[in-house]
Amino acid sequence: MPVDVKYTTSATATGGRDGRARTQDGSLDVKLAPPKEMGGSGDGNNPEQLFAAGYSACFLGAIKAVANADKSGPKVPQDATVTATVGIGPRSEGGFGITAALEISLPGLDKASAEALVQKAHQVCPYSNATRNNVDVKLTVV
Repeated sequence: MPVDVKYTTSATATGGRDGRARTQDGSLDVKLAPPKEMGGSGDGNNPEQLFAAGYSACFLGAIKAVANADKSGPKVPQDATVTATVGIGPRSEGGFGITAALEISLPGLDKASAEALVQKAHQVCPYSNATRNNVDVKLTVV
């Protein structure tokens, strides 16, 4: 499916999971280190943390976008949050895979309205579209 690209960015990693990643403009520059659970020092960030941060921010943006598109629908509260939990481990088929779970808090919205908004956001969020049919994403409205 073609994409009408509106923005492009790039980042370069050196050293793999035990190195550094930096965006081309330098606005993001992080030391990378494998987590202790995977035999690393844990003295840095890892790709799963970066993915979790990106997915949670993007998904909250998608919730706001679908809410704003529906003028008669519920408004997203200022204190809304999305927490993404990302896991990594070996797959039974070989290689490694990731898991993702999103916990969404929309204070003040009734559960049915919140869940409907979350389902709509899951259809438009670029991260959800990228993971669809590849990663089982669990959505929980709290």
